Amino acid sequence: NLVVVLAIAALFTGFWALINRPVSAPAWPEQISGFSYSPFRLGESPQKGQYPSDDEMRQDLEQLNKLTDNIRIYTVEGTQAEIPRLAEEFGLRVTLGIWISKDLERNEREIEKGIELANHSRSVVRVVVGNEALFREEVTPEALIQYLDRVRAAVKVPVTTSEQWHIWKEHPELARHVDLIAAHILPYWEFVPMKDSVQFVLDRARELRHQFSHKPLLLSEVGWPSNGRMRGGADATQADQAIYLRTLVNTLNRRGYNYFVIEAYDQPWKANDEGSVGAYWGVYNAERQQKFNFEGPVVAIPQWRALAVASVVLAMIALAVLLIDGSALRQRGRTFLTFITFLCGSVLVWIAYDYSQQYSTWFSLTVGVLLALGALGVFIVLMTEAHELAEAVWIHKRRREFLPVQGDSAYRPKVSVHVPCYNEPPEMVKQTLDALAALDYPDYEVLVIDNNTKDPAVWEPLKAHCEKLGERFKFFHVAPLAGFKGGALNYLIPHTAKDAEVIAVIDSDYCVDRNWLKHMVPHFADPKIAVVQSPQDYRDQHESAFKKLCYSEYKGFFHIGMVTRNDRDAIIQHGTMTMTRRSVLEALGWAEWCICEDAELGLRVFEKGLSAAYSHNSYGKGLMPDTFIDFKKQRFRWAYGAIQIIKHHASALLRGKGSELTRGQRYHFLA
Repeated sequence: NLVVVLAIAALFTGFWALINRPVSAPAWPEQISGFSYSPFRLGESPQKGQYPSDDEMRQDLEQLNKLTDNIRIYTVEGTQAEIPRLAEEFGLRVTLGIWISKDLERNEREIEKGIELANHSRSVVRVVVGNEALFREEVTPEALIQYLDRVRAAVKVPVTTSEQWHIWKEHPELARHVDLIAAHILPYWEFVPMKDSVQFVLDRARELRHQFSHKPLLLSEVGWPSNGRMRGGADATQADQAIYLRTLVNTLNRRGYNYFVIEAYDQPWKANDEGSVGAYWGVYNAERQQKFNFEGPVVAIPQWRALAVASVVLAMIALAVLLIDGSALRQRGRTFLTFITFLCGSVLVWIAYDYSQQYSTWFSLTVGVLLALGALGVFIVLMTEAHELAEAVWIHKRRREFLPVQGDSAYRPKVSVHVPCYNEPPEMVKQTLDALAALDYPDYEVLVIDNNTKDPAVWEPLKAHCEKLGERFKFFHVAPLAGFKGGALNYLIPHTAKDAEVIAVIDSDYCVDRNWLKHMVPHFADPKIAVVQSPQDYRDQHESAFKKLCYSEYKGFFHIGMVTRNDRDAIIQHGTMTMTRRSVLEALGWAEWCICEDAELGLRVFEKGLSAAYSHNSYGKGLMPDTFIDFKKQRFRWAYGAIQIIKHHASALLRGKGSELTRGQRYHFLA
């Protein structure tokens, strides 16, 4: 066991190491051409009028001055108009941005302020009128040209507008109204994989130089995000950002390009406009910390060793819980559970790490907590399902064998078969009744109850068919009747034959095998047995691909989950194809408050210290839901009923209070 655990721990640790193997990339140069600079920090947003202070911007510029002597800003709104003045303190040159949008009044304010700063600030070396204004379709080419001509006439520094590279190709007339071509080339947005992105930038830059050979070229935005959704082959990761930028800036430096890396600092507020990825284009994060190393190999998750240790610890805790009662498991079963726990532990740790790398608001934190609880629930379900599979497949010997009685048996008590139905197709129910009439058993009766069906054309044919089948069959139509299915079944108990010792229940769509009672009833000879069951099974699995999938999923419960539950005397009573000792049923009754009255009754049976038995063999076949909507309604009903049961029996299930439930029974019902 120790060797297996160590081997699988080494396997998953090796996987962490594999996906975090170092990748070489050129070191970040001493100087780059420039940074796009938006000064907002966590909690600040231009959309809410929350602007940084002079001291905050001064700290940023002092940090950036170590890497470049050029910055580009996008607007002169708010305190950003102070950036040219502050930049002079550090000898930084400023490419001044004038924001152009649909807001004509703001456009006028921006232009007037931009002209003033360009004419009075020594740090301003060029002016950019509009940033992707044509791409966003917030201004017409004609209107933008008017703005450009107006600003060019008013300032002495070069003037341009900044657009995505293809906008320049679509509107070459812009070139006559600018002093240089300022183009954004961002391969991520164009689904270009990181490994091809540097060449993509060079190719687009060469095309622009060729088309506008008489104008200088400025790559006004080049960059890569460190977080966000994948776009085609473009993956937004910290490692890809590091490799791309370190490679790109060295290449552009060698080839003599002027460029601005977008951007200096992460801007969480941009997520509102650009989606979550918009927050993660910075070389530094919003706390002004360097996001990746500037030299040496690049590792996808620098903290991977700590994460690998955390995943091992989580896996060991989960494995210890799963193997509390694992002595009967073969080595293959223990190996399987070890692998599953390490897989779940690794994935959970990775999810937690990935979420921790994102900027959070109160809303996203709330969602994150809810998703974390959901993810934890999913993994608990996966591990309990894996535990059931291991105990069903890889076990030395069943702890509690249950073999159906074949042939004759001296114990043949009278059985009352109860068939509840509500608004069911008469022809379908008739097939069920015909199968019951053919049972090979000496003494039984069939009670059919139709509750609350309003249309006589639905229930009257069933009444006539029962009369046709003989005195064994009795039909009841009761309306109104409260309590749903549980109420209908409770109604039948006083009408059951006085000498019946066993009450069996089947759904109205089940056609039973003629040996059902003969093979199953004799197990009530054991006075401790209160419930006897065989699997639910279905006869329409070949009608569609949907039903084939449903059939496989249903079988998983009855041929895996119920098998391992039987080992701990903890089977879930599932309604149809179930038999209950009459004396027990009269004492406990069906719960009319619960829509899963069958499972709830089974739990109360165990709380009284009684036992149940289960057979692998199928003795009846019913019909599955015809559509996904019907399937969903069924599953909602089961899940809702399960939560009702947990709430009602919480003290017994969680603490064993006031019941004779064993630990194994409590575990399986909660699972």
